[in-house]
Amino acid sequence: GTAHRNHCPNCLASRHVDGRVPGDRAQQCRGAMAALCLSVRQDGEWMLVHQCVECNTLKVNRIAGDDNALVLLRLALRPLADPRLSSRALLAL
Repeated sequence: GTAHRNHCPNCLASRHVDGRVPGDRAQQCRGAMAALCLSVRQDGEWMLVHQCVECNTLKVNRIAGDDNALVLLRLALRPLADPRLSSRALLAL
């Protein structure tokens, strides 16, 4: 879906605004969240892993139907280029 988007559909970047509950806007950091890599849920849904450039917090968010497919594929291939990336993301979640 695209109704409750939390990231840019072109670059997939986000903003660190939510605390523990999605949509609560309780986070004081407000730093930029860079799209780090992708994760796949057991049901096959792709999830974006974002990392805050200010406080290094990792968050997982659903992809949207109109997200840039090329950027998503680049993120999907990223752990193959740097295997440390996927294990770092998994250990932090």
